[in-house]
Amino acid sequence: MVAGNWKMYTTSGEGAVLVQDIAEELERELDDNALDVVVCPPFTGIKAVSTVVELDHLNMGLGAQDMFWEAEGAFTGAISARMLTELRCTHVIVGHSERREFFGETDETVNKKVHAVFAAGMTPIMCCGETLATRDALETDSFIRSQIVAGAAGLSAEQAARLVIAYEPIWAIGSGRTPTPESANDVTRAIRATIGAMYGPPAAMQVRVLYGGSVKPENASMFFSEPDIDGALVGGAALKADSFAAIAKAACGK
Repeated sequence: MVAGNWKMYTTSGEGAVLVQDIAEELERELDDNALDVVVCPPFTGIKAVSTVVELDHLNMGLGAQDMFWEAEGAFTGAISARMLTELRCTHVIVGHSERREFFGETDETVNKKVHAVFAAGMTPIMCCGETLATRDALETDSFIRSQIVAGAAGLSAEQAARLVIAYEPIWAIGSGRTPTPESANDVTRAIRATIGAMYGPPAAMQVRVLYGGSVKPENASMFFSEPDIDGALVGGAALKADSFAAIAKAACGK
């Protein structure tokens, strides 16, 4: 899976053009059953992008960048699952580090959102990642495991198998710095092992673990070559059709 997180970029019209450009760049790859491509525009752009995906019959997933866990109510500014499914969303990013840092997300609220996304028939892309201080203190493994245990608590084994987990070291997001592919794979392997301990070996084999954090065409193939990395959650490079397409093609070995 290669998912593009457009963050707070692109207007509705710009998003429609971008997804058309991506589809043109990936005309052949979108028909490859071995690759899932997902785009996650801002809330205001979901309708326009959804319309393009539907009318052009694109084999592409559509994701939201967040979702509240309640079905409806007096929650000013929040977006519910029903609002997203009506727009044909298939995925929801949950617990991104920027949501945790700027909007007070916790492992507990992330878990509520994961359950709500599954209940609505969509797939959560649950994010985890450590700060530079945590990494320097050699506490990455225990910190990430704690995020997974809390965020994925209470799922069925079948849900755990369908979960997508994105490992995004906070210190690498947008910084141009990245861990080595081998060290990133060590963390994704630990994530998979944690799911296995919680829900059994079949779930561990099927859960998809993505890497995110300054992924670009120049380094994508190195991360994709690692055995426990199943794709990428792409930030800045997802805002240009050619760079996002190059990353997707690297996932196909091209």
